[in-house]
Amino acid sequence: MTSWRDRLSRMAGRTRFVVCRLFIHLAGEDAAPMLGILNEEGRRAVAADGDMEVLGESLANIAQALLQYDTYWRSVANEGDVFWEEGQAGDEFNALYTDSARRYLSGPDLEAATLPADKPLALPATRNLVVMITVAFEGECPELETDLSSAEALGKGIQALINLHYNGRLRALQVHFSPAQLGDELTSDQLLVNFPELVPI
Repeated sequence: MTSWRDRLSRMAGRTRFVVCRLFIHLAGEDAAPMLGILNEEGRRAVAADGDMEVLGESLANIAQALLQYDTYWRSVANEGDVFWEEGQAGDEFNALYTDSARRYLSGPDLEAATLPADKPLALPATRNLVVMITVAFEGECPELETDLSSAEALGKGIQALINLHYNGRLRALQVHFSPAQLGDELTSDQLLVNFPELVPI
């Protein structure tokens, strides 16, 4: 529903900015490969050094993988706000970025793991994975500016992220995930303590 401030600002020809963050919790023994995709795209994003085209392509790859792993979605949360000043939108994006970076075990493994050839890989695979996607974009996106607590709504929201990239509307984005490193584990108790906003799908 459009607020009177939205209507007034639109009449004044001002640019509408949306800043939002999605939390997507995946669970199950076979959800672990998603962590490899996230780390690979994370390294690609760092190498891009802020190139929005490369960052957007990386986001699209992550979003596509999330859609393929939909059977492992367990809970979700989303939040966001509308701004008519770019500086305010930037401040909100930075605040959400900082919060995501401080979440439990969300420091990425930006160096590819190297193990001695004669030692097998025997690291535990986490059963829980939380992906945090923060974006800022211009205009409106009803698929993201709504409650995403159903699988259908979440699927549409993730697809909308891909469309925002290909439509050239993304202004900032960041992906965090917990646990971020191979061998770390996010237990069910840690999930409840560190991600209290999640609601079951």
